Amino acid sequence: MLRHLLNFLLLILPPSRCFWFRRLCLKLSDVEIGENVSVCGRGWIYGRGQLRIGRDTWLSPGVIFYTHTEVPILIGECCDIGPAIEFIKYGHSIGKASRRVGTGTIKPIMINDDCVIGAGSRILSDVNTEAGSVAVGSVVKHDVQANVLIAGVSAVFKKKFT
Repeated sequence: MLRHLLNFLLLILPPSRCFWFRRLCLKLSDVEIGENVSVCGRGWIYGRGQLRIGRDTWLSPGVIFYTHTEVPILIGECCDIGPAIEFIKYGHSIGKASRRVGTGTIKPIMINDDCVIGAGSRILSDVNTEAGSVAVGSVVKHDVQANVLIAGVSAVFKKKFT
């Protein structure tokens, strides 16, 4: 309940100001947050699950986390998370013809250090992005190798960085 109240409080602040106050509010709501993290407004954290954000990370306006108490969402250090990103760690198996929605699944999400997640991307459950990877306008549903650019729906390899 506290997390939802703090979400409302953060919603009324100017979207790219009061970063120290936002960090304080997130710490009060059991988010592990590193030094110099900048969390812009218009975002939301659903659920009471573990969320950890590493130091010097930027979260643009409209970032949404769907958390669950059983598995974490971990964001590394020095990451840039663009606007309107969703971290969704829920899913369902495909059921029988009588009911296509099968058993629910919950798996962790890990964004390693120095990653960039571009505007409008969705990071789905059981994804691990290795250091230095970049996702642009993507639906990411598989692990991402280090120092590569992926893009598209579903995300596919576009370029290797040196």
